[in-house]
Amino acid sequence: MPSAMFRSDGTARHPPDQPQTDYAGAIYGSLLAASVIAGAAGVYASFPRLGLVVLLLATGIVFWAAHVYVHLAGERVRGQPMTWAQVRRVAGHEWPMVQAAVPPAVAVAISPLLDLGLPETAWFALGVALAEQVAWATVAAARAGASRRVMALSGLLNLLLGLVIVAAKTAVHH
Repeated sequence: MPSAMFRSDGTARHPPDQPQTDYAGAIYGSLLAASVIAGAAGVYASFPRLGLVVLLLATGIVFWAAHVYVHLAGERVRGQPMTWAQVRRVAGHEWPMVQAAVPPAVAVAISPLLDLGLPETAWFALGVALAEQVAWATVAAARAGASRRVMALSGLLNLLLGLVIVAAKTAVHH
């Protein structure tokens, strides 16, 4: 990242006028996408690419809807009235969970253009999901004002979480 994005103490600058992104939702969505790919890989020989694209996007949407519902239900329990504006706000805040499913789905969709077979497609999409998970975690740490060391640790921790999914995929597939 450019040095202009960091304060003299090594922590990241956060422009106050930039909209807030739900980085937790994006990281979770990336983990979810990687898990879907790893789970589908066990039956991948009979799993068409279009089916995996639909499964990735549908899973992201279902989990997004569940998170929106849980958030809104939690506010109702506290006695706060629900408005359509609030529903739209919560739905928009949680949307990065769905957005995180898009890059791995695109990876699957373009895999024939790269002349990838089905097993290679699964690895390609899993790599995309893992890369975006690490990127989201690192950006989230930077936007939170973390030091470069904490940003690197955040990225590393998410890489390790992703590698656990890779190990699970390898164990299930073999």
